[in-house]
Amino acid sequence: MEEWLHIDWDNFHFLRPEFLYGLIGVAVVLILGFFGFRDEEKWKKSIAPHLRPYVIQKGSLAFRRNMHILLSLSLAIGCLGLAGPTWNEIEVPGKILETPVVIALDMSQSMMATDIKPNRLERAKFKISDLLDANPKARVALVGYTSTAHTIVPLCSDYNIITSHLEGLSPKILPFSGTDVQTALDLTDSITQISDAPSKLILITDELDEGLFKAVQKYVAQGNRSVELIPMNTVNGAQIPKPNSKYFYQDGNGNPVFSKLDASVLKKLSFIDGIRVNQLTLDNSDMVHLADVIGQSVSFQEEAKKKENNWVDRGMLLAIPLAILILFWFRKGLVIYSLFILVGFSSCDLVKEKIQDKETMTWEDLWYTKDYQGQKLEEEGKDQEAGDTYEDPMRKGVAYYKAGNYEAAIDAFGKDTTAQGAYNLGLAYYKNGDYAAAQMAFGEAAELNPELKDAANNYEMLGHLIDDQNEMNPEEALEEKPKQQAQNTENTSPEDLSGGGQEATKEDMEKERLEETTTTDIHKAEELEEVPEDFEGGQQDNSQKLIMRKVDDDPALFLKRKFAREVKLKKLKPKKGLKRW
Repeated sequence: MEEWLHIDWDNFHFLRPEFLYGLIGVAVVLILGFFGFRDEEKWKKSIAPHLRPYVIQKGSLAFRRNMHILLSLSLAIGCLGLAGPTWNEIEVPGKILETPVVIALDMSQSMMATDIKPNRLERAKFKISDLLDANPKARVALVGYTSTAHTIVPLCSDYNIITSHLEGLSPKILPFSGTDVQTALDLTDSITQISDAPSKLILITDELDEGLFKAVQKYVAQGNRSVELIPMNTVNGAQIPKPNSKYFYQDGNGNPVFSKLDASVLKKLSFIDGIRVNQLTLDNSDMVHLADVIGQSVSFQEEAKKKENNWVDRGMLLAIPLAILILFWFRKGLVIYSLFILVGFSSCDLVKEKIQDKETMTWEDLWYTKDYQGQKLEEEGKDQEAGDTYEDPMRKGVAYYKAGNYEAAIDAFGKDTTAQGAYNLGLAYYKNGDYAAAQMAFGEAAELNPELKDAANNYEMLGHLIDDQNEMNPEEALEEKPKQQAQNTENTSPEDLSGGGQEATKEDMEKERLEETTTTDIHKAEELEEVPEDFEGGQQDNSQKLIMRKVDDDPALFLKRKFAREVKLKKLKPKKGLKRW
């Protein structure tokens, strides 16, 4: 009753006002009933008084009139309840959000200038390492950009993964030259959309011009974001070396091109709210201070807010007086008819939600939840359709995973914040071929639930797989063509150790044998130092031709191929008119 005693009449309205038209029907029923009672009185007068008890059914006319009024009142209350009276919105309590941090590293050719020793890019990598060593206490992502931007490491809490990728970073692993900071800002937006907390961008670049000023100013003006700018050049500047050359870039007049700090742009940037310019120091004190600034604002308390267009339906409160009134005539069977009416209108909320969401309303939606419908489809073996039907992220992801749609499974599992959800996300990433993302997901699952041993084991296994050894794709393995064996003659002298007339030189003896060529059609493989314990001897099976070969474990080679694949799949193209450096 307290809800009724504190009604906000300024916000009072009906969620489904169309049901108020039912009051017109109630009024018609009430009026027609009274006309019927009046006609009944006239008809009774036509019968002799001594015969009325034998002709007319016994019962009080006044009682039936009162019951008719109660019936009309019940119908009126039912119409009001179905109309959904409301006067306050649903309030969602605030929650603790974690600020995502993105490091955007300029990897253009100008970053190879040597006015900052050993060069700008190397010093930038040192600073990133110092920042992570100082523990900013936030999830950090690393982005590299030239004229296109690419994710080197997605958001993660394991800083060792980021530092392991720093050493091999250079302009040559990016598919295009030039500098376009807008691509880095757009990619940062897509990465930080996973959280409603304010995001922070650490922009490390030497291209401080009017284009950067306008782009960054527009970026922070959108709100809920801030930029920590780290300029990687000096006032005097330096010449820009050409890639793989001892020469430097020249302008159209043949003069050397200098890249130097524009102090006026830097000053304008420092006056913009949400942008802070960090001055480089010779030691790590600058990055320690920056890590402290990030750590102090890493947790964000979201304010309690009201859901938009989601009002509390108070119509259920009218069910109490309605139930009391129905008790007066339940023995007449009217309550059964009333139940059918109520069931018929019980899905009005669902129908309205479907209309608002522009979804197709089906007959099953009136009786079954989406999760139950998805369960029935999954039992029938229709995993893809089940994934499209489920609303629960975990069940949706499992259905997509079983259907082999790993991209959709990744999207679904990414919405589940439990340890099991992170573990399933790792499995989906692994099946999709993204081992680095899979390792991070398994690591997050192990952090959320230390008792989840499988997650820790998978995390360690993928670490070895990424850092040490990978399984080579048989399609990429070159088949070794059989070579003609030398026609050696039998050595008949026990003192001649030359092997049938083939004299081995000193160089041949010192040369390390890396691989062995056979006369069969088996692919090349790295020779094992010892026989495996599970090795089974016997007849050679030429049908098994999968090769395990130690591959280059340099992360830079992996990143270069990854970025080239992204360019091909996403059809990325740099803007026209950009500088070559």
